[in-house]
Amino acid sequence: MDWTDLLSAIALVMVIEGLLPFANPRGSRRVMAELSRMPENKLRLVGLASIASGLLLLWLVRS
Repeated sequence: MDWTDLLSAIALVMVIEGLLPFANPRGSRRVMAELSRMPENKLRLVGLASIASGLLLLWLVRS
């Protein structure tokens, strides 16, 4: 893996992260408000699940 792979992955994350606010700004704002009211331990669990899902998908794609 070289720097172009890493930068390509970061660019793709930025594109995907921008899709929801662009396509549905009102819904995106509602989701962000809901996340801000979520307890920290539950938010950490959601983050951990996202990390695990991403690592699993990366492992499946790369192997």
